[in-house]
Formats: sequence, structure tokens, C-alpha cells
Amino acid sequence: MGFGSDLRNSQEAVLKLQDWELRLLETVKKFMALRIKSDKEYAYTLQNLCNQVDKESTVQVNYVSNVSKSWLLMIQHTEQLSRIMKAHAEDLSSGPLHRLTLMIRDKQQVKKSYLGAQQQMEADMIKVTKTELEKLKSSYRQLIKEMNSAKEKYKEALAKGKETEKAKERYDKATMKLHLLHNQYVLALKGAQLHQSQYYHTTLPLLLDSVQKMQEEMIKALKGIFDEYSQITSLVTEEIVNVHKEIQMSVEQIDPSTEYNNFIDVHRTTAAKEQEIEFDTSLLEDNENLQANEIMWNNLTADSLQVTLKTLAEELAQTQQMLLSKEEAVLELEKRIEESSETCEKKSDIVLLLGQKQALEELKQSVQQLRCTEAKCAAQKELLEQKVQENDGKEPPPVVNYEEDARSVTSMERKERLSKFESIRHSIAGIIRSPKSALGSSTLSDMISMSEKPLAEHDWYHGAIPRIEAQELLRQQGDFLNLYRFEGTGFSNIPQLIDHHFSTKQVITKKSGVVLLNPVPKDKKWILNHEDVSLGALLGKGNFGEVYKGTLKDKTAVAVKTCKEDLPQELKIKFLQEAKILKQYDHPNIVKLIGVCTQRQPVYIIMELVPGGDFLSFLRKRKDDLKLKQLVKFSLDIASGMLYLESKNCIHRDLAARNCLVGENNVLKISDFGMSRQEDGGIYSSSGLKQIPIKWTAPEALNYGRYSSESDVWSFGILLWETFSLGVCPYPGMTNQQAREQVERGYRMSAPQNCPEEIFKIMMKCWDYKPENRPRFSELHKELTAIKKKIT
Repeated sequence: MGFGSDLRNSQEAVLKLQDWELRLLETVKKFMALRIKSDKEYAYTLQNLCNQVDKESTVQVNYVSNVSKSWLLMIQHTEQLSRIMKAHAEDLSSGPLHRLTLMIRDKQQVKKSYLGAQQQMEADMIKVTKTELEKLKSSYRQLIKEMNSAKEKYKEALAKGKETEKAKERYDKATMKLHLLHNQYVLALKGAQLHQSQYYHTTLPLLLDSVQKMQEEMIKALKGIFDEYSQITSLVTEEIVNVHKEIQMSVEQIDPSTEYNNFIDVHRTTAAKEQEIEFDTSLLEDNENLQANEIMWNNLTADSLQVTLKTLAEELAQTQQMLLSKEEAVLELEKRIEESSETCEKKSDIVLLLGQKQALEELKQSVQQLRCTEAKCAAQKELLEQKVQENDGKEPPPVVNYEEDARSVTSMERKERLSKFESIRHSIAGIIRSPKSALGSSTLSDMISMSEKPLAEHDWYHGAIPRIEAQELLRQQGDFLNLYRFEGTGFSNIPQLIDHHFSTKQVITKKSGVVLLNPVPKDKKWILNHEDVSLGALLGKGNFGEVYKGTLKDKTAVAVKTCKEDLPQELKIKFLQEAKILKQYDHPNIVKLIGVCTQRQPVYIIMELVPGGDFLSFLRKRKDDLKLKQLVKFSLDIASGMLYLESKNCIHRDLAARNCLVGENNVLKISDFGMSRQEDGGIYSSSGLKQIPIKWTAPEALNYGRYSSESDVWSFGILLWETFSLGVCPYPGMTNQQAREQVERGYRMSAPQNCPEEIFKIMMKCWDYKPENRPRFSELHKELTAIKKKIT
């Protein structure tokens, strides 16, 4: 009983099952998050009660009170319970909840992989067994007509005694085309028969068994998560213990191997009747020289058969080599998974292996597809070899015997011609801010009392910042920024309204009960007014708006990025993300932030003006003038900048020549931090693939949305290739999808022309498929420094 043997025609049911299980996991995740919140709040409440009782119990009596001792012990135990509850909540968050989140991601990937493979296999099946055969049959019929027509014209030419040789040549060509197509049809027919058999008996069942295996692996992992959840949340009271015993019993009943038995029983289908793929004998009705399922070997096809046989032999050898490589990869991955399984400390650690197990199943799919291809090639090769061996040493017989034609007046040499067949959240705005500092009461009174001061000049007025940023700034009860929808008496301007509520301490609305207590000041270091910047020439256009050359009041030339006013709020937040990242950094190889203008729309990001433009255009324009030492210097500049970003736990995610700028004295600066993320753990996960630069992105980021400094190292390797190829687009001649598929198969670009071997070795290290094997930017910086010293 299994998916492969019983659910061959139940793909829709399998997809519905996966959707249902994903919804179930999301429900479990939501429940666990609420349980953690509830336990933390309970622990906090118990701790507050204990603290309050401790204060009330500080009065000592002049005798030893056993009741007091007992009471204090009760409080101590309650406080201990509070600590235990808090620790359990934290364990629940870092253990089962975290692993459940990983499992949901992996399960989504399993569904996506199955759906893609199933659709591709079905499309290939239709193409091989129907579409291609129908095209060949159509061409077959047309060529028969053409040959018969050429034959009649040849006879007419003989009768008239005019242009007989030209008519004879046309007759030969038409006959050769028909025979060649006949052979092609026979081979395609053989391939279609084997493809269909492999599809129904091997490929499709293997895919379904693979899905069932991953489903069972995830049930096993979920069982581990439930088991760990049960142990963490279990308490010592008899009532709760009984509840958790029931939970434990229900968990123990989970058996991955029998989980889907009932599902299979309900959705079992009978195997589909295989289509009979036979030679269409009606094609031979108008020709007596061709035979069904037979390769035609004659003076018109002999050379073509030899070429086809050689091509099939080469394709078979290549397929067998790829098959051997994939089988070795399967054994290596199975060994790695087995070794990792032995080191698992918790049952739920199985979740950490799901990604590898999915990769293993996909590898097995690839192996089976290669075996199918091998079988087809071997069968076609055997069919050809048999015909060639039968006629070894013999002279190919003529197709048309011209001597039998009584009207033939001359004989001519036949001209034989061979045919070759080729086939991506937080905002910055007021964003750019330092940690909030406390203001003295006299300072606050002075600031608020200035009700006649223009609105934009008040420290608490932040301008056009997103709602999410306002929420981040309002951390304490009574904090306020600028605008509220107030009730009661109206005022002529906002500062007077704020001054009134701040000085009287009246609630701003009865429903909210909000009182203005603590104005949150803006960080004037980074905030500029729109009037401080004069826009000049248009430098270019970005994803969010135009980029202008600008001038500050002190005549400093700057670059001004503008944000379109009609963009959705989430895009405006992403626009300001770059400024939020850059305001923390100060490095000669990182483009510098000067400030932001958020008092009104449109919002501006003001950055230093880098005169040389983008690095990619620079390479292409100056390629004839650039020397090796300068290219190494550019590479060292980027490595230096990325080493700095790595030390700040910043993941750039879009490192490429187009996102680097050439400054004065040809100093290279990293820019365009719109996709960047700063993560404490140095790893960022993304669930989407919108606007991802495929050719520059590491495999683990494309496959699993896992970004890290190691994935930036991969992109650095591509940037090195762009640099030493003087601006050539990576993976020349390939589409994004083709490049991605080739990288997964192990392909890596060759060294650019005149690229030093030491530099190309660095590229290859950066392109190691395993992120942990790639060098750190500190190592890359050290190696490039040594190479630069060697070059005179």
C-alpha cells in the first residue's frame, strides 16, 4: 500500500491533502504562540504578586510564627513556579515553535516541488507520446505526396526527353526525405513507447512514493515537535498531569508508516490503461518500399544511420556519466543524513534534516529520469546497431531502380547529401534616529510653551513618517509625536493644541484615555528640511523614483533619491530601509548617508555624490584602459567594504557591479542597500522571490530563501567575474532559469580572458555549493591583498 502503487491518478487528492496539512500546521503554530504569550503573562503576574506580598510581609513580629514561615515558603515556591513557567515559555518558543516554523517552510517547498515535477512529467508525456508523433505523421503524409509527385514528373520528363536529370534529382531528394523521416518516426515511436512505460510503471510511482516518504518524514518530525511540546508544558498538579498524559498518549499514537493508510483507502484508484503506441500502417498505403517498425538501410539512408548511431552513442555515454555522478551524490547525501541523524539530541531535531531529505528525494528523481533517458537511448541505439550489423560489409541497395524504366536514355551518378539535426521592513524616516534621550522638565516646558513656533520646527514633529515607525517610537505610556484626532475645544494651530493638552494633562479623547506626557524628540543629526536641498540635473531613475544631483546650503554636491508620492506604503517603508541601514555605517568603501527629508512629500534620501557613476558602466566604457593592478584594487575595495558589513552582521543581498560606484581616485564604494538586512544571527530568511537577481544569488537563497554573509560571498565571486571580464553579463548566452539549472547541476563559469589563475581560484572558492565551505570576507581580503602586492 503506497502512493506510488495506489494513487497514480489521484494527484488532486494529494495536493488537497498537502493544503489541509499546511492549514493544520498554521493552526498549531498559532496555538503555540498564544500558549507562550499566556504562560509568560501568567509568570509575570505570579512574580508581581510575590513582590507585592514580600513588601507587605517585611514587618517582623517578636516571636517565631510557623504560619509566617509556611506562608513565606508558599511565596517562595510560587516565585519558583513563576521562574519555571517563564523558562518553559522560552523553551517552547526556541524549541517546538521555531522548529514548527521551519517545518511549515519545508512542507511548502515539498508541495511546490511535487507540483512542479508532476506538471513537467505530464507535459513531457504528452509531448513525447502525442504531440511529436502527430507532427511526424503529418510530415510523413506530406512527404509521401511530394515523393509521388516527383515520381510522376520524372516519368513525364522521360517521356518528353527534357530535363530528365533535374526531375530525377528531385525524385531522389523527395525519396531521401521520406526515408529519413520514416527512420525518425520509427525512432520516435520506440522512444514514446518506452517513455510511456517508464512514466506509468516507474517515474510517476517513484514521484508519488517520494512525496509519501517526505510526508511520512514530516509526520515523524511533527511527532517529535508534539512530544517536545508535551514535555515542556507538562506541570506537576494531578489535574494538569492527567491532561498531559492524554496529550502524550495521543502523540504516541502517531505512526508515520500508517498515517496515510485511511487516506489511501478512500482515494484508491485503479491503474490507468496504457495507450498502445504502434506504427500507423495507414502511412504505408501509398508506398510499397517502406516497412512498419523497420529501419530503412539503403543508399539514401546509410550515411545518415551511421551519423545517428554515433550521436546516440555519444548521448548514451553522456547520460551514463551523469547518471553515475547523480548516484554517487545520492549515496553521499544518504550518508550525510545518516550521520546527522545520529547527532540529533532532541526528537524535533529531525526537522533540521528535512531540507536534506527533500534534496535527496529530488536527486533520486533526477536519477530515475536519467535512467529513463538511458533506456530510451540504449533501445534506439540497439535498433540501429542491429540494422547496421545485418548489412556490415554490404553495398547499400538503391531505393529506386532507374534501369527498369524503359524510357531511361542515360545513367548518372547519384549525389548523396547528409542532413544534420540540431536541436525581495522596517522604515527609517524619523527612522534615522538615535536612542531616545530623557528631557528635563524645564526643557519640555520651554519646548511645548512655544505654541507660536512653526509646526515643522518642533522637536516632537517628525513629518511624513510611516505608521509603523510611529509605533516604534511610542514606547512608553504618554509618549507622543505630532498629530492626534482630538476632542473638545478647537485651536487655531497644532502647537497650541499640543501645548494645551500637555500643560493641562487632559485626556485627548475620552475613549482612548491618552495623556500627553513625554514628547519623543527627533534626531536632528540626520533630519534635513526640503528647503535645505536644491535639486539639479536628473541622474537616473530607480525602483522608487528619480535620482537627482543636488546642492546643500553650504554648496556641497549630493545625490538625492526621491520617493514617488503614489507608491504603496510598504514600498515607501522599503525605500527608507536603505537610509536606516546606512546611517549606522562609516567606511571609505561604503557610500555615505548625509540625511533624509521627511517633513513632507516627496521624501528624500540625501547621499554623498559619487562622480564616477556605476562600476558596470565604468568597466564597459574604460575596458581598453584598465590594467590588471587596477582591477585587483577594485576587487580589494569591495572585499574591504564587505568585510566591514560582515562585522556589522549586515547582509547586502544584491552585491553586483551595477550596485557599486566609482569615487574619486577610482575608490570603489558599495551602494544600493535597498535589499539589505541587518540580522543579529547573521542569517535572514525570505519567503518570496520577487525581483531577485538570479545570476548573482547563491543557490541556498534561491532554493530556501536563506541569506547570509556566505551568500554575499557567492555574489562577490560573480562580481569578481564581472570585473575581470570587463563588464560581461554573467553566464553569457543563458537565461536566468537556464543559469540556475546549470549551477544546480554543478556548472561553474570558466575564467575570463586574461584573468590570473589566483583570482579564478578565489572565484571557484566563492562558488562552493555548500555555504559553510566558502571563505569569509576576512580571508578574501587577505588573499587579494597578497595578490596586489605581487603585481608590479
